[in-house]
Amino acid sequence: MGNFKDKVIYQIYPKSFYDTNNDGYGDLKGITQKLDYLKELGIDMIWMCPIFVSRQKDSGYDVSDYYNIDPKFGTMEDLEELIDEAKKRNIYLMFDMVFNHTSTHHQWFKEAMKGNQRYKDYYFFKKPKEDGSMPTNWDSKFGGKAWKYVPEFGEYYLHLYDEEQADLDWTNEEVREELYKILRYWLDKGIRGFRFDVINNIDKRSFEDCPNGIGKQFYCDQPKVHEYLHEMNTKTFGKVENCITVGEMSATSVENCIGYTKPNNHELDMVFSFHHLKVDYKNKEKWTSMPFDFEELKSLLHTWQVEMQKGNGWNALFWNCHDQPRSVSRFGDDKKYRKESAKMLAATIHLMRGTPYIYQGEEIGMTNHYFTDIHQYQDVESINAYHILKEQGINEKEIYKILQEKSRDNARTPMQWNNTENGGFSKAKPWLQTNDNYKEINVENDLKDPDSIFKFYQQLIQLRKKYSIISEGTYEPYLENHPSVFAYKRHYQNEELVVFNNFYGKETTVELENINEYKILISNYKEHDLKDALTLRPYETVAFYK
Repeated sequence: MGNFKDKVIYQIYPKSFYDTNNDGYGDLKGITQKLDYLKELGIDMIWMCPIFVSRQKDSGYDVSDYYNIDPKFGTMEDLEELIDEAKKRNIYLMFDMVFNHTSTHHQWFKEAMKGNQRYKDYYFFKKPKEDGSMPTNWDSKFGGKAWKYVPEFGEYYLHLYDEEQADLDWTNEEVREELYKILRYWLDKGIRGFRFDVINNIDKRSFEDCPNGIGKQFYCDQPKVHEYLHEMNTKTFGKVENCITVGEMSATSVENCIGYTKPNNHELDMVFSFHHLKVDYKNKEKWTSMPFDFEELKSLLHTWQVEMQKGNGWNALFWNCHDQPRSVSRFGDDKKYRKESAKMLAATIHLMRGTPYIYQGEEIGMTNHYFTDIHQYQDVESINAYHILKEQGINEKEIYKILQEKSRDNARTPMQWNNTENGGFSKAKPWLQTNDNYKEINVENDLKDPDSIFKFYQQLIQLRKKYSIISEGTYEPYLENHPSVFAYKRHYQNEELVVFNNFYGKETTVELENINEYKILISNYKEHDLKDALTLRPYETVAFYK
């Protein structure tokens, strides 16, 4: 596959992509059937959320068996067919590896619960404090505390996420070797990419109370993460040519991410950081509602671009994933200017320094669903948040507004293929309700429209492959103080690229000296009056090249 800098990765949430056996769940055969569509888009790699055997307590991120495919998705033969068919189209697969924790239904944990000390040592079982309380006051990411009591042992086990997701003890060499064995197995099967879930949480340094109960300072970005990632690299994927790796980094720092991705460190190729996706968190709390802070967004995007460049690190570029609401509803206008704002957001990311990720449906401008009943939600985090907010005395109307803006289910509604029932996703009732706007917003409509969002994404992908300035060039912030425009320059040898993105539904002006020396590489509007003072229309994006 060569250099990952000119590659574009497409994320699939298999459960919601395409259902071929009409049981309401997407499956592997469904991905295989849609490979020609992905080839037409132009992507290089498919990152699939976990397809391993799972109770689906956290949509597959609670793995019960890392070696076998969950029957919901199909068989090993279906996977092998997908790998082969994708390869024929020069597309490779990236697996989502959940190595911070396993399901409590994994054989290792089951053995631990039988009192087998070898397997108890795979996890964190701790005695209560002297007063009988939990070993620490840490909160779980999904609500409640991060410890579950086991009466038969008189001990608690650690679960930073759901109580069915028991954290693994990476200090145990046997645990690490078991995980590396899993990677080698899938590499032998032809998998050529790995995304590592919350991988910067694997080093639990010490077990102490913290003032706010969150506990991150004791398990996030601890020193040994670098050591473990280096070891994993050298023993597994680092031995395989052209394997691409990315780490999901929870509450991380630029400095650490430089370390994780600096080529000489031999850890990972790139990282997902989420700071830019918290700019609509009131008081830094997720389950709140507020308009996004544009100044903060600009500052974060610039900072991560500049600092990662200085340190020779590498960013994964994204607005959307299975854990985030739809970007066009969040940072754009999903009604009046849906097409314009979806294209603007795409150009913003795709023309930066880093590797772009497209999340399924993003390329046709899929929107948030705006559910109005808690029974419509499936996401464990959203359901827990509903009950916590209710206990806090927040009224139902406000709670639903928050869920409509922040729930992960916004990203997980079925892919909208055409205007038939359930958006062509399935002939059966889908596991999660299809968005009501599927008759208007769907793949079939976008493929017919020469000015579609799909065609714009297609163009952006082609430009990345054609112009080295996009894949290799340096990044420079531009117009940092403009109240509504996010702008930057890219440089490579004697070339220059200047990108303007209007983040609002009102016209504004920008200046570019000697504008007539540039050509327009891409824009979401047709005609341009090329004067030094350029008027940007609502949600306009335009990239100038010379």
